[in-house]
Amino acid sequence: MRRLVVAALITASFLSTAGTASAAVLRVGVYRGIPGQFRSIQAAVNAARPGDWILIGPGDYHEQGVRGASEPAGVLIRTARLHVRGMDRNRVIIDGTKPGARACSSQKRDQELLRDGRDGIEAFKVSGVEFTNLTVCNFLSSASGHEGNEIWWNGGDGSGKIGMGAWWGGYLTATSTFSRGVKAPFGDYGIYTSNSRGPGRLDHSYASNMGDAGFYVGACPDCDAVLSHLHAQYNSLGFSGTNAGGRLIIETSEFDHNKSGPTTNSQNNDDAPSPQDGRCPRGAPGPLGNGICDIWRENSIHDNNDANVPGNGANGVSGQVPVGAGLVLGGTTYTEVLDNRIFNNDAWGVTVADFPDQEKPPPVAHCRGGVYLSPPPAPNPLCYYPAFGNVVAHNFFAHNGGYANPTNGDIAMYAQPHDPGNCFFSNTDRGGLKSEPAGIQSPPYNPCGQANGNTDPVAAAQIACALGLAACPAGTDYPHPARRFTLRMAPRQPTMPNPCRGVPANPWCPAPGRGRW
Repeated sequence: MRRLVVAALITASFLSTAGTASAAVLRVGVYRGIPGQFRSIQAAVNAARPGDWILIGPGDYHEQGVRGASEPAGVLIRTARLHVRGMDRNRVIIDGTKPGARACSSQKRDQELLRDGRDGIEAFKVSGVEFTNLTVCNFLSSASGHEGNEIWWNGGDGSGKIGMGAWWGGYLTATSTFSRGVKAPFGDYGIYTSNSRGPGRLDHSYASNMGDAGFYVGACPDCDAVLSHLHAQYNSLGFSGTNAGGRLIIETSEFDHNKSGPTTNSQNNDDAPSPQDGRCPRGAPGPLGNGICDIWRENSIHDNNDANVPGNGANGVSGQVPVGAGLVLGGTTYTEVLDNRIFNNDAWGVTVADFPDQEKPPPVAHCRGGVYLSPPPAPNPLCYYPAFGNVVAHNFFAHNGGYANPTNGDIAMYAQPHDPGNCFFSNTDRGGLKSEPAGIQSPPYNPCGQANGNTDPVAAAQIACALGLAACPAGTDYPHPARRFTLRMAPRQPTMPNPCRGVPANPWCPAPGRGRW
């Protein structure tokens, strides 16, 4: 009940401007035989004022938006509190392929292969923007992996600062049908939020075929966001959350057939400030009364064993996270994993591990929350993030560890001793819980609050092997990608039951809809 009340309050805050007399409705394309005032989405965005609605009729919109700028995007929004809504999720397509190409074409000749890459629809440093009920596809990264975000609420990527407040999304599809195998250019992130203080909410959304992550929330010490009813498939990572902490709930979602399911981590990169810290702000008790507000609950995380995805083997976390991993907590602190179903992941169901970040840090990153083992200006700086204070409890595991390498199983932990350490309790597997270390639900790993760690060299060697950080021990192997593989077009997804919900009266919605959201 508590989460429903919170969701209702967030929803109300976004719909509060819908019925105001001053809000205009700008219509793009044609809907039910009635033409709108605009032919392109960017033209409507340019004409809109804060609080206005932009409704989009069915069509394949090869938006050209902004090119060659600091924020190259098909549709770029710099106006606060805009509501951008498609009238049919599957038939309103914002398409990164060339004008005249068929919708979301997989042919190389149809792609916009730009030197700097391009994003799809982006709200840049403006609060209160809503994206709902549409599909975005084939906005591709550069050859070096920059841009390529299909849907992006951007509060100041790379700045190390929070530059955006509230955001809202629902009934969204983000996909790409083109990549050079594992190599860029490819769609990089599906649905992406960065540098926001919230409140934010994303629900009923699908993302596939991304070289980094289907869904991303990051660079927010207190994200104040709820993500629910998501589905991620065929991505390098189902979800990525770098330096994303405080109030962040991911619930009732499904992550399957990715290389790895969801991953959350601390990192010394441009998603500053690090680290990820899931403790509630200002010492609040949190939803479960234990002071933790970063919670993964009631999700289905299964069959994440697909090596044939874009980005596998690329630099960064998405390339390093092992194939066959369900949920990965890398250098995280105070994250709770509760009441999830985690099965058929062939390396590990849940991995909790310290994270040695070896990338060269940008000027905004200072290894906060970690320890420099080799600080700049060393040619290979290494910032080491410990994992501690995490709770893994009441999860159902089944048939994990199918690769049968040493330590593969339901739960693996590798972390330097810390007080408090990580804790594990009331997790079940009908075949017997398989863990590294063995007996992970016994002292000192249960009850919570005790000092513990695990530095077993066998576990260290397996995780380093799976991450590609070191050669694999003899007899150990994890799948490698094929040289070529085919990306699947996203299947049709449920559209918004009533796209006129909350919209001021206009020729497409003669009376404001009052049906289900």
